[in-house]
Amino acid sequence: MKFNIYGRFQIDVRRVGEEWEVYRLDFGKRVPMEEIVIPPTLAEDEIAIYLDDIFHELAGFGQSIELMA
Repeated sequence: MKFNIYGRFQIDVRRVGEEWEVYRLDFGKRVPMEEIVIPPTLAEDEIAIYLDDIFHELAGFGQSIELMA
């Protein structure tokens, strides 16, 4: 799943086995974001809310994290 983080950058979240892995999308590359740990029990539909909790300080007025198609 790809997410637009307040229009500042994009990340890719993938389920690998029992864990979630997070990558920053940067000029055609995926760079691991090992500092971001998503609990393995978190459901797919809860990830955007969790990411908002982590990155909320980057948000401007009215901005949100968006799931990209």
